[in-house]
Amino acid sequence: MNFPKKGKKSEDVLRELEELKKNDVDWKNGRSFGLVYYPGNKYADTIEKAFQKYRHENTINPQSFPGIQQCHNEVVTMLKDLFNAPKTAAGVMTSGGTESILLSVKTAKDYAISMHQIIDDPEILIPESAHPAFLKAAECFGLKAIVFNVDVDGRAKVKDAEHLINRNTILIVGSAPSFPHGVIDDIEGLSEIALKNKILFHVDCCIGGFMLPFIKKIGYEPPLFDFNLKGVTSISADLHKYGYSAKGASVLIYRYRSLRKHQFSVFTSWTGGIYGSTTLLGTKSGGSIAAAWAAINTIGENGYNDLAKRSMMATQSIIKTINSIPELKLIAQPSMSLIAFNSDDVDIFEVADELSIKGWSFGRVQNPNGIHLVVSQVHYGKVVTQFNNDLRDAVVKAKRISINKITHKFQINSVKLLKKLLPNGVLPKLQKKLPNPTSLKRSAGMYGMMGVVSGDDLDEIVRDILDQMNS
Repeated sequence: MNFPKKGKKSEDVLRELEELKKNDVDWKNGRSFGLVYYPGNKYADTIEKAFQKYRHENTINPQSFPGIQQCHNEVVTMLKDLFNAPKTAAGVMTSGGTESILLSVKTAKDYAISMHQIIDDPEILIPESAHPAFLKAAECFGLKAIVFNVDVDGRAKVKDAEHLINRNTILIVGSAPSFPHGVIDDIEGLSEIALKNKILFHVDCCIGGFMLPFIKKIGYEPPLFDFNLKGVTSISADLHKYGYSAKGASVLIYRYRSLRKHQFSVFTSWTGGIYGSTTLLGTKSGGSIAAAWAAINTIGENGYNDLAKRSMMATQSIIKTINSIPELKLIAQPSMSLIAFNSDDVDIFEVADELSIKGWSFGRVQNPNGIHLVVSQVHYGKVVTQFNNDLRDAVVKAKRISINKITHKFQINSVKLLKKLLPNGVLPKLQKKLPNPTSLKRSAGMYGMMGVVSGDDLDEIVRDILDQMNS
């Protein structure tokens, strides 16, 4: 496609965009379990208008746009209240969970340096269920990520973490909840060892931040996870998930204002003038901040309680259906509205394919293989009833013998054999000869084969797939 020499009419451009959306998942009607979090028309209209009102303003210079800076500060203050932060706490809004996580790791490194800790090789302790953004952060900031195990219930093994602590440890990580299985780690236990060893402790509450406080208010009893635990030194929470704000809004809060200063980047000798930045991003639209402010003020505690109730009722309905199907089982008991389930009797990725063909969009997990659902208020009612019916039907169809299933098993067994026979680096080259997996209607075979491959070969295959997807 060549760069256009002449601009098109606005109606033509908008018509093309509308055409491009035809193959997108119908998230507004609940066909997607994740990716988009929709509060319903009652709230969405106000949130979208707030985004549009400040979409052009640049938050890199708060002095020029004091209104959006006030929105920013009020959002941070309201979340400090939500997470029971002490008066010494301070925070900042970021573009999302990944940026919040990267900044929490950067802060830990810079704090360790400022405290003149003698560190040979700085390390962060991460449960295997923690978000990959922590591994990305370790890569970016030159740290060693020490990954420790989770227990059979999906919670991080506190004793394993404690045994790994040494003079190089600068940060411990816990999830509330972990994304793969929706399980809250033993935050209280991790907090105790962090406090005892005087190590920073970050709680990744990106997906749970706007559910856990509210499900507690409506009768559920999630484990402790916030600043009420003295060892918790920072928390990240996304507003664009269950906060139902526009994309590009997360908050990172520190127990101490002095700790937050280590997050900032300051360059005073630049020829362009004195440069100071509170986050990783420079230019950022004020729209996402205004939308976050509008979401909290429009929905309020009562509204979030109602949305959380709808989400949990839909979640319990799906769990009840999973438990009623003999071939299916939960991978772990979820702490909130994230569900992961698998099967010992049927290929779970075949079940996933059958659901995908019916128009459902969701995630797939591994170790063990499973289907992953992020349930929200949009799934409550008729949507969850339809999904439950389709799930039952998908299991029945997945058990039937078909050419597709036979082909998939043959492909997987062939890869197993080739992995034994071929030297490292050959399988990724063979994979390039296969069709682009994003164009396939069924993916059970692909996921099955990727489950067989591991290490550098799998890394290279995934890079090739990403390369094929992007121009």
